[in-house]
Amino acid sequence: MADVVILESRERVLAGILFTAAAYFLFSAQDASIKLLVVGMSVWQIMFFRSITVLVACGAIGGRKLFADTASSPIVKPMLVRSAFTLAAWLCYYNAARSLQLAELTTIYYAAPIIVTVLSVLILGETVPLLRWVAVFIGFAGVFIACDPTRLGLSLPVLLVLTAAVLWGIAVVLLRKTAMQERTMIQLVLNNFYFLLFSAVPALIWWRMPDGLQLMLLASVGALGGVAQFMLFEGMKGAPVSIVAPFEYTSLVWAFALGFAIWDDVPRAEVFIGAALIIGAGLLIVGNEHFRKRV
Repeated sequence: MADVVILESRERVLAGILFTAAAYFLFSAQDASIKLLVVGMSVWQIMFFRSITVLVACGAIGGRKLFADTASSPIVKPMLVRSAFTLAAWLCYYNAARSLQLAELTTIYYAAPIIVTVLSVLILGETVPLLRWVAVFIGFAGVFIACDPTRLGLSLPVLLVLTAAVLWGIAVVLLRKTAMQERTMIQLVLNNFYFLLFSAVPALIWWRMPDGLQLMLLASVGALGGVAQFMLFEGMKGAPVSIVAPFEYTSLVWAFALGFAIWDDVPRAEVFIGAALIIGAGLLIVGNEHFRKRV
């Protein structure tokens, strides 16, 4: 019986890792679409469209019962707080994106997984083994090598990205606290409902009529963002934050791949070295978790 429980626990953690890794790929694809959109419209309008798209999809899947269950959920208030932190992180990140190169932006932002790991100890009381700490810092070293941030100063855009990393770290930890209390679809509805409320007025103030291509991109942002959120919520249910947090590093690899596919950006040799360290850090966590559960 104990062996069955251990096996189920291990499979749940590995499933959580897979869901989280897939979520960050979809978030990277979403970011590529947003990068194309921010040239012609505000972040508020993009967020407004994304929230509507996700809520319509949730309604089509869950119907009125889903919205009724959401209204009576015990996590209505906690998700409001979590959504506020996520929104603030979004605004800081994408406003900084107007002034920084993608490599600079990504490097600074990837302080977030370290912040998540620290907060998982301070807030959630998780025990983080030494090897997992090592994997986190190996991943960050890979980001550092790939993006070479040594020439950056503490300009306003840099401070905005650092702020976004801290806010996102807090949001992920808060998500872990609510993920176990309610099913994923309700969390998805609440998150996007709050985003819709927060973004509606600013979106109308800075509204610009989208053309056909922009409408397609907006739809893709909604679809990618919705599925990514669902997978991230499921991943948080399956594994502790300190395990899945370093897998956010994988989106750096996807960012450079999408940059090459869309904008013909050719990564430097340092990027491939950094990517190897990032992937190695993730494999180290998976291997350690697999071995620890077996013994």
